[in-house]
Parts: sequence; C-alpha cells; structure tokens
Amino acid sequence: MPAARSAHHIETHPEECRVRVRIGGHTVADTQRALALTEGSLPTRWYLPRDHISAELEPSDHRTTCPFKGEATHFAVGGEDAVAWSYEEPIEQVSEIRDLVAFYNERVEIQVG
Repeated sequence: MPAARSAHHIETHPEECRVRVRIGGHTVADTQRALALTEGSLPTRWYLPRDHISAELEPSDHRTTCPFKGEATHFAVGGEDAVAWSYEEPIEQVSEIRDLVAFYNERVEIQVG
C-alpha cells in the first residue's frame, strides 16, 4: 500500500446524539442512528440511514471518487443539487458507510444534539 494511502486516517463511530438536517428551513432528515465519520482535518460528516430521510433523494449527474472511500453517488434534495451523497460500494476499510447518506455541512443546516 502506498505510504500516502496508509497514512490517511478515517474513523467512524455511532453518533449518540440526535442529528437533524434542514434545507431551506425544512427538516429533511432526523435520526438518532447516525454514523459520524472523521477524516483528517475535514469536518465531521454524519452518515444517516436512508429510511430516516423524509425528503426524496433525486439522483444527480454529479459523481466523485475518493481514493479512501470509493465512488460516491450524489443526490439533489429539496431542490438543491448535489447536497447529499452515498457510497453504494465503498472500499472494504469503510464498508460501514455502505448505503448511508451524508450531507454537505456547508450547504445544509445540520444540528447535532
């Protein structure tokens, strides 16, 4: 494994607090079963079960690939394009995020607690 890849550190843990996601003042997700993911200096991302998302996840043409997690499918939610994503086939080291959905903290309001 290349040194840069092996030095990259991702941690996940179940979030014990309630996590709510709002877009345009409307709650689109609410759960007490989120998975918190920390990755280096990036902000914590909360991965939520799909059945705890009340808004429709509309597939987006936007795709990204992370060398540490895999290929992400993005979604439009509440009329906002590419504000959420999911790894349907993540790499083995982060398999616990499979099919969970995360939202860009910078583009939505996320309340934890």
